[in-house]
Amino acid sequence: MSAAALRFVEKEYRNLGASLAFLICSLGIAGLFFLNRNASVRNSKALWLPVIWLWIVGSRPVSVWLGTGASAGQGGLDATLDGSPLDAAIFAALLTAGLIVLLGRRRKTGALLRSSAPLIVYFTYCMVSITWSEFPGPAFKRWIKDLGDLVMVLIVVTDLQPVEAVRRIISRVGFVLLPLSVVLTRYTVLGRGYDPGGNPMNTGVTTNKNTLGLITFVLALGAFWNVRTLILGKQAPDRGRRLMAQGALLAFGLVVLQMAHSATSVACFVLGAGLILATNLRAIRSRPARVHVLCLSIVLVGGLTMLLGGEGDVVHALGRSSDLTGRTEIWAAAIPAVPNILIGAGFESFWNSRGELVAQKLAGYWNIRNLVSAHNGYIQIYLDLGWVGVALISLLIISGYRRACAAFQRNFELGSLALAYIATSAVYSFSEVGFRVLTPSWIFLLLAVALANGAVAGIVANGMGEASVSRSEPELGQPTSRKLTLSQSR
Repeated sequence: MSAAALRFVEKEYRNLGASLAFLICSLGIAGLFFLNRNASVRNSKALWLPVIWLWIVGSRPVSVWLGTGASAGQGGLDATLDGSPLDAAIFAALLTAGLIVLLGRRRKTGALLRSSAPLIVYFTYCMVSITWSEFPGPAFKRWIKDLGDLVMVLIVVTDLQPVEAVRRIISRVGFVLLPLSVVLTRYTVLGRGYDPGGNPMNTGVTTNKNTLGLITFVLALGAFWNVRTLILGKQAPDRGRRLMAQGALLAFGLVVLQMAHSATSVACFVLGAGLILATNLRAIRSRPARVHVLCLSIVLVGGLTMLLGGEGDVVHALGRSSDLTGRTEIWAAAIPAVPNILIGAGFESFWNSRGELVAQKLAGYWNIRNLVSAHNGYIQIYLDLGWVGVALISLLIISGYRRACAAFQRNFELGSLALAYIATSAVYSFSEVGFRVLTPSWIFLLLAVALANGAVAGIVANGMGEASVSRSEPELGQPTSRKLTLSQSR
């Protein structure tokens, strides 16, 4: 047999193997959804809106899946100003549908927003900052997408059974993205790639190993929380098969974390899982001061580890001469380039307006056009929003943390998850830009803060979604005259 014939046979064999793998994966995903069903929980159909939003945010834009758009990192700074009309239309449709849902839940939504003053102030300031951006059009579009992140979170928290809605969000998103990441990485070139330094990386459903690590860590952390709840909740309905589904999701999460080789995401998952376990120990949950010490220790130790490590990822991503040290060089070049230290360059505008100034100071980097972030969430906020923005994001995190501690005293199951997402988001942002629009860490931080605010305000009364709310507005598909009562689902 000729060499050409051998290559043809080998190609057909790989194609057959990939097709079979996708078929098995599809059947497995369907099986996970079947095992995880819980007839005792009645969540709104509107919950599919944030699921679809996170499917897109946690993988690739639809235009990239269809081959009509540029993947992340292609085109440099100029590409960040241009958007895909298809992606814009999809996000606009999801946002519009989400606003319609919240309008139908306006009393509950209003109560939740009134209890979330730091959140509202932050989003309002971001909107106002568009006025001093050198690129107000793109900045406004990005703010609208950021508003979409918040709308999707509010849909979850204002659900009839909000904590069960969180469980289903994690499951529905994870059941699809994590198994597909394994198949794409092992059987296709779509799940593999090279960083700008020429180093191979596994990307799964995303376009970058760090992005893959991020969506996996937030989903795996939620799966860990679900598994722990089911192990201890021996009276939970359909506990056996649901535990199988959540255990499989957690296993996929651990496998994909290993494949992604993202040290930051692995560290955040370990810290978050450890926090969930530790805060549920009787010796800690009975002493609020110990909870504070534990959380503060995790943030400090994790933050210092992120700051002192991880230089290699930045170096490989940008390319450099031997005398540069990584992200500290980026910070030294970017921070003095801020046009106004008090208010910054405007919402999500620094790299488009000041990127060339930073490039001039980083002559040793050969791939400076790939630099679109500060590789530190707090510094990135400073570049875009100045010290006012840093103060507001700090207020948002601290307020969310305090509310999560209060929620923890009322229900440690709910509080432990909120604390884990808030703490790990704070730690993650020491090493990467974790507060950016359409970023899983940002969305789950908003979700944790909203859950904690809802718990303190009585909108989310306990970990099983038990609360009582009298209201005249209909839920999706509910009669207008019905007086709704949220009851314990288990």
